Amino acid sequence: MSRPSDHFDSPAPAPRSEINQPKLGIVGYLRFFWRQLTSMRVALLLLLLLAIAAVPGSLFPQRAADPNGVVQYFSANPTSAPILDKFQLFDVYTSIWFSAIYLLLFISLIGCVVPRATHHYKALRSRPPRTPVHLERLASFAAYDLPAGETDAAGNPFTPASVVEAARAVLRKSRYRVQLFDGRELSVSAERGYARETGNLVFHIAMIGILIAVGVGGSIGYTGQKVVVVGQAFVNVRSAFDSFNPGRLFTDDFLQPYRLVLNSFSATYEEKNLNAIGEATDYTADMTSYGPDGKGVKQVLKVNYPLEIGGNQIYLLGNGYAPKVTVKDSAGKVVFTDSVPCLPQDANLTSVCIIKVPDAVKQLGMVGFFYPTASNLSTGALASVHPALGNPTLTLRVYQGDLGINKGVPKSVYALNTDGMKEIVGPDVSTHSIDLTPGKTATLPGGNGTITFDNVSPPSTKANDLTKSVPRYVSLDIHSDPTQGWVLFFAICVVAGLLTSLFIPRRRVWVKVIERADGGLRLEYAGLARGEDPGLEAAVADLARRHSRQLGLKLSS
Repeated sequence: MSRPSDHFDSPAPAPRSEINQPKLGIVGYLRFFWRQLTSMRVALLLLLLLAIAAVPGSLFPQRAADPNGVVQYFSANPTSAPILDKFQLFDVYTSIWFSAIYLLLFISLIGCVVPRATHHYKALRSRPPRTPVHLERLASFAAYDLPAGETDAAGNPFTPASVVEAARAVLRKSRYRVQLFDGRELSVSAERGYARETGNLVFHIAMIGILIAVGVGGSIGYTGQKVVVVGQAFVNVRSAFDSFNPGRLFTDDFLQPYRLVLNSFSATYEEKNLNAIGEATDYTADMTSYGPDGKGVKQVLKVNYPLEIGGNQIYLLGNGYAPKVTVKDSAGKVVFTDSVPCLPQDANLTSVCIIKVPDAVKQLGMVGFFYPTASNLSTGALASVHPALGNPTLTLRVYQGDLGINKGVPKSVYALNTDGMKEIVGPDVSTHSIDLTPGKTATLPGGNGTITFDNVSPPSTKANDLTKSVPRYVSLDIHSDPTQGWVLFFAICVVAGLLTSLFIPRRRVWVKVIERADGGLRLEYAGLARGEDPGLEAAVADLARRHSRQLGLKLSS
């Protein structure tokens, strides 16, 4: 087929050269990473990562809150526990990786909020935008005609200026920011809903406030644990704590002076429901607190009802039995006497007791089991069948040798390292076990004297009433965070800002008056929302109705 006479062959395209992208350089890359970090998408991602990173804190015992639990976890998992400790899973909230996410989230939120706050401030000071030329193109639109010759209640004919002034009055009553515009057509532009963006900013600023408050509180606050036996006292000094975890900026001057005395402890157990016999229903610790003035105040401590003393929150963390044991050497000299807190191992308070006697001629270490209500199983082994005192029994294995406490290295009072020690009472020697009940004494083999399970307070004359023969103890968790009030304040601001940003719509509405050729007036109403606003159309219709009432007439469309 022949080509048309006006056909023109275009020149062959030049070979494509490689695309040369501009080099960002160090400053460019820094700017790029900063924009990514301060984007809302990354902030939400970091917030999600922070929530995920906090999960191990609830799966593994934390040294700051449950140091005894950490010791028990290491004892039960000697292989995996050191590996987990290298990843700081027992100190999650102070770990490097958790702190990195925390700080990045903090920087990201600040980088998001500051530019938005500046933009919002400028928007608050700016005038409402000029009225669009074609209001009918907006989704929410209404128009009404005012015939020529219509007059108001005073008999004055309507003019574009008077109609627009009436519209401005209506919008002002509805708390709109208004602006009149002159030109070929008089109009009023109005907007409201800036509280929506204000609420959004309050939400994000409050989130930053929570991060700051938590960080400051963790730096100057502290958490400590203390085991107190009935009849003993606790003084709020650093050396009195069994474990103490201060913040990085903590000093001893932050400790408020007070003293607590544990007067009594009672536990109530279920006895009627056959399916729940022995389950605890209530714990009550009766205490007396003494302030700097020396006046005693009666206090009651219960689970989930902490005490507020000296800026501290004192929680009832746990409880158990602390049998009082006295050890005498072969000459009858007392080398050890104390109430020994035993760690519960099951719901019936079968407990492990560690007794160390460093003042004996040859140091002694004992590993015992305490059974509140001892009963023989079919295998012949002892077990506790109820957590209350019914048949209190203490069984002991005894070791002799170096306890390792004279080397200056701290040792846990709830663990006994028997490496290098000689077993003198146990299943592998002639004396298999020592079984004691309150008031009973047993002889330690090898001329090591005697051990007595002291009956602290003889039972009453009632049969089987042993409630005072073995002291109880409570484990207290003492927490100090001076910024708790600020955290609560910012949390309230978070909720208030979120609700404001969700339920207050951002709207712009316009009212325009157009003079027709016949002398009548055409009134146009339109609205525009920022984001979803299902009530915008109804709002525009309501504006037209209220405007007509303000004018004192009924408009026809």
